Amino acid sequence: MSGYTTAPGDLEMGFEEKTIVLIEKKSPSPKGRIWKASMALLIVTLCFGGILLLGWYWNGRPDMMSESGHPEARIQKNATEKTDPHKLRQLCSTSKAAIHLEGNYDGDDEHVGTLKWKSGQGQAFVQGDFRLENNTIIIPHTGIYFVYSQALFRVTCNNDEGAAENLSHGIWRRSESIGGDVSLMSSIRSVCQNTAQEDERGWYSAIYLGAVFKLNKGDILWTVTNKLEQLEMNSGNTFFGVFAL
Repeated sequence: MSGYTTAPGDLEMGFEEKTIVLIEKKSPSPKGRIWKASMALLIVTLCFGGILLLGWYWNGRPDMMSESGHPEARIQKNATEKTDPHKLRQLCSTSKAAIHLEGNYDGDDEHVGTLKWKSGQGQAFVQGDFRLENNTIIIPHTGIYFVYSQALFRVTCNNDEGAAENLSHGIWRRSESIGGDVSLMSSIRSVCQNTAQEDERGWYSAIYLGAVFKLNKGDILWTVTNKLEQLEMNSGNTFFGVFAL
């Protein structure tokens, strides 16, 4: 019968101490987490932008191919767009219609007693469909308009009599919707009353009229003024105009 005897060396090996080293794993810092989130957001944004760019390319490709395949048709299309009467009318309609006239009076003229309005002198102009006919303004379209006029007088007062002198200026309208002639606006001003004239230069007095009206297509506007021989005819002194609002 055999037996097993534990040797001293075996006991020492059985009770040998083992050393275990624990390594602590550090958690990522807040800056690292922010950087990773930013990179992820950037990648998602780039992918989304690439998808949009690809979709735009494929949607526009048929037009690009047709234009490159038919250059003459493209040139003809551009020429048609530039000369399309409908588009030209649209461009013209964006400009407001207006007319500004300057007055002219000559006592030696055959039309004595008439203040004649001119469209081709000084700062006068005509824009749109307004017409100057028989010394009157023809309204082109039904709508809202601002009508204005000014008459500047240079009056020489008579000191002996000392009586007042009346100056008048007005704008009249003729319309089929009204069925007659009506005064749009007018003004009367008295001058020379108890005024001493020390020289021969005269006294200046201006009458200005201006207001907004609804006018109809074909309406006729004209002015009525007295003391025409005392009107100032320099540019910008006596004028008459209308513009669309």
